[in-house]
Amino acid sequence: MSRVCAVSGKKAMSGNKRSHSLRATRRKWNVNLQKVHMIVDGKPQTVKISARALKTLKGKAAKAAKVQEG
Repeated sequence: MSRVCAVSGKKAMSGNKRSHSLRATRRKWNVNLQKVHMIVDGKPQTVKISARALKTLKGKAAKAAKVQEG
């Protein structure tokens, strides 16, 4: 399974690891993926979402609930 966010499409980034002597070796920064149970197209599913996207969705859901209340 690839490490890609289902919502935002974020993928792993690559670059160089730098030692004290500035010697460069390749490395990878993976996405902080979380397994979340959510309803997609009316069906409950387990989806892998980045932590940033999850935080954004929770904030928007809270804001929508607040608007519906009053």
